[in-house]
Amino acid sequence: MNKIRVLIIDDSALVRKMLTEIINSQADMEVIGAAPDPLIAREMIREMNPDVLTLDVEMPKMDGLDFLERLMRLRPTPVLMISTLTEKGSEVTFRALELGAVDFIAKPKIDIVSGLQDYTSQIVAKLRIARHARIKRLTPASVSNTSASSQTLSTPKNHIASTEKLIVIGASTGGTEALKDFLIQLPSNCPGILIAQHMPELFTKSFADRLNKLCRIRVVEAQGGERVLPGHAFVAPGHSHLLLRRSGANYMTELNQDAPVNRHRPSVDVLFHSAAKVAGKNAIGVIMTGMGKDGAAGMLAMHAAGAYNFAQDEASCVVYGMPREAVTAGGVDEIIPLSDMAKKVLSRAFHIGAQAVRV
Repeated sequence: MNKIRVLIIDDSALVRKMLTEIINSQADMEVIGAAPDPLIAREMIREMNPDVLTLDVEMPKMDGLDFLERLMRLRPTPVLMISTLTEKGSEVTFRALELGAVDFIAKPKIDIVSGLQDYTSQIVAKLRIARHARIKRLTPASVSNTSASSQTLSTPKNHIASTEKLIVIGASTGGTEALKDFLIQLPSNCPGILIAQHMPELFTKSFADRLNKLCRIRVVEAQGGERVLPGHAFVAPGHSHLLLRRSGANYMTELNQDAPVNRHRPSVDVLFHSAAKVAGKNAIGVIMTGMGKDGAAGMLAMHAAGAYNFAQDEASCVVYGMPREAVTAGGVDEIIPLSDMAKKVLSRAFHIGAQAVRV
C-alpha cells in the first residue's frame, strides 16, 4: 500500500511534533518532512514531491497565504490549512479556500498535549480527502474580485417571483467556493434558498456575511423563524440543523439541535427531508462537492415527492463523494458542471412556475 506522504509547514516546533505523531500513527500515511517556514518548504517540495501539505497561516519570512498563492500558480498541490478557529481568522481561512486549499482544521492546542487526540480523527480524515481532491492551477481570473453585476444571470421578462418555488442546497468539502460561484450569478428575485454546508459554527456567520457582500441576493446565517422570501438565502448555522416548515401559505426556516445525522450537524439529509415533506414538487434540490453520503437519502425523498434535483458533476467537484452517492441512490435528475448550475436551476425554477400557473 502506497502511503500518503505529508509535508508539514509550521513555525511552531511543538505543533510540528504533534502533527508528526498524529500522522505517523496512521498505517496509510507518513510525514516525509517538516519545515519551519515557506522558504525551506519550497526546497523540500521540489526534492520530496509530497502528496499533501499542512500549512500554517502566520509564519516568518513569508505569509502562509502568499506561499499558497504562489504554490497554486506554479505547482498545484493538495493543501490542508492549519487555522485558528475564530471570527477574526475566518476571513483568512476563506481566502485560503479561494486560493485553492482543500480544507482547514483547528490549530492544535499546544498547551495540553493530551488534548491532541481530540484532533486526530479530523486531521487524518481531512488529509485522506485532500490526497484525492482535484486541484486546479490558480489563474489570475480565479482570484480576481468577482463583480456580481457583471455575472448575474437575468430572469425572463414578465416573470413574477413566487415563494412557492424553493431551492435547497447541500455541500461539504470544496463547497464554500462552489456556493460562491453559484450564488453570485443569481438575480435579486430568484427563489428563496436554504443551504446546509458542513462548517464549524464559528465560521458560518462570517461565511454568510462574505457571500452577502458578493451577491445580489441577501445571504444570512439562519436564526430560525424567518420567512423564506425570493432573493434571500439562509445558511445553516454550524451548531444546528436547518429545516423548512410552513406557516399558512409561507415557507419558514426552523433550527434544531437534534443529534448529528451522518456525523454532521447541520446535515444535508435533514434539510432535504424537510423540503421533501413541506415543499414537495415546488422544491429544487442541488447537491455539490463533498465527501461522504450526507444528502443522498434526503435527495431521494425529494425526488419521490416530485422535486427536481441537480448534482454537480465529477469534473468540477473538489471531492466527488456526496454527488456520486446521490446519483447512485437514484434521486438526481441532472448531473451538471458547476459553471452551468445557476443557469439550469433558474431555468427549472421558472419552468415550474409556468407549470403551476397553467395548472
